[in-house]
Amino acid sequence: MSFKDPVAFIQANTEIASPSLLPELRLHLATEVTPLWLATEASLERDQLPPPYWAFAWPGGQAVARYVLDHPEVAHGRRVLDFGAGSGLVAIAAMRAGAARVTAAEIDQFAAAAIGLNAALNEVSIDIEVSDMIDAAHAPWDLILVGDMCYERPLAERLTLWLRKLAGKGCPVLLGDPGRSYVPTSGLTEVARYTVPTSLDLEDKVSREGVVWRLEALPQA
Repeated sequence: MSFKDPVAFIQANTEIASPSLLPELRLHLATEVTPLWLATEASLERDQLPPPYWAFAWPGGQAVARYVLDHPEVAHGRRVLDFGAGSGLVAIAAMRAGAARVTAAEIDQFAAAAIGLNAALNEVSIDIEVSDMIDAAHAPWDLILVGDMCYERPLAERLTLWLRKLAGKGCPVLLGDPGRSYVPTSGLTEVARYTVPTSLDLEDKVSREGVVWRLEALPQA
């Protein structure tokens, strides 16, 4: 796999397909017939490639995107942040729902390239931010969307604390999660639930319940 040019790499190692829950959208994805799907973890490490999280439409992200498309008033006219954007699926859904502006935050250069390609595929314009935005003092958003980011404890705890602070300042936060190990156990209000078909190559079940949660602010001391 040649990986010096992220755009060329993505185009050569994925195919254009629709996520199971979002047939109206198209993404560059790893599928059973693409080189990236067939690559082993060892081969990716040998080539110094980061895990290609951006090449899959994870169930938590699909749930948030489906909710936003089904309830466009949530994003319409708002400045939206899609944090840990991966493929850009949630950001694309927010733009399709009529958001005024969407920023996709993703520190992986391959993911950033994928977001650009996927935005073009779906004929939307998305701002891409590649810096680590957690704890950013300036937060010019009216809505924050997060899909499937609670898979690792340090990241989940750091991210959740920051998001709760923003929620306390009046910025709604919607978190899509299919039951990852480090999703918060309190301060969540369920707003929607979707059964998302999944692959046993990626998950331990043939489907997962993608829950969209509203993340509540930190309680007052």
